[in-house]
Amino acid sequence: MDLGIRDKNALVCAASKGLGRGCAEALAEAGVNLTICARTEKDIVDTANEIRSKYKVRVESVACDITTSEGREAALKTSGPVDILINNAGGPPPGQFRDWTRDDWIKAVDANMLTAIELIKSTVDEMISRKFGRIINITSAAVKSPISILGLSNGARMGLTGFCAGIARDTVRDGVTINGLLPGPFETDRLLGNLKVRADAAGVSEEEMYKTAAEENPAGRFGNSEEFGKTCAFLCSAHAGFINGQNILMDGGAFRSSL
Repeated sequence: MDLGIRDKNALVCAASKGLGRGCAEALAEAGVNLTICARTEKDIVDTANEIRSKYKVRVESVACDITTSEGREAALKTSGPVDILINNAGGPPPGQFRDWTRDDWIKAVDANMLTAIELIKSTVDEMISRKFGRIINITSAAVKSPISILGLSNGARMGLTGFCAGIARDTVRDGVTINGLLPGPFETDRLLGNLKVRADAAGVSEEEMYKTAAEENPAGRFGNSEEFGKTCAFLCSAHAGFINGQNILMDGGAFRSSL
């Protein structure tokens, strides 16, 4: 399927690996020119070179911390006009709410709520003027099914979700959609790190914990970045203009609900 977004310009955050890279590759495959950012310069430069070589699109890389005003300024300066914005940032660490300080909460809200809002604010009016825009927020399955030890993430990402639910109804008339993609258990560095902690606590091997955790999912496996990216690319396509203000759960059916 031709997604109808060839030669559009996308800014993809945290794109050197994992789900962000999956989204960047799927957009590049559709002919979209990219600006990708991540904190580690070597990683993001290597990723840009690989995507550019494979898909023959323009790819600019920016080594920055997108959760800072300086990082956002650098990414936006490089990207120029943005048609497609993929908001993505690593989640805060797990823990117990009694241990979290105000500073912990502010850091989580800055990274997983306010960063996305600031990027939306910087790009959405130009999208509206061009009568086309796609904004995807990569959040978490915990938005629909909160996990107590991920309270910092639950709270910050729910704040972003609520904010976008409101403004999406204002932007869609001008061709700008805003949606959330909610990953469940995808095979990322974060998931593998959490499995290692669980394996150590249970006194079993990482391989055994991996197998057990995968089998617990109704799909019998973890998701992968390629399928996540292709779903993201479709939501960014010319064919998805009537999908708006939604939060699409990708978790293999782990969240048990009829609706």
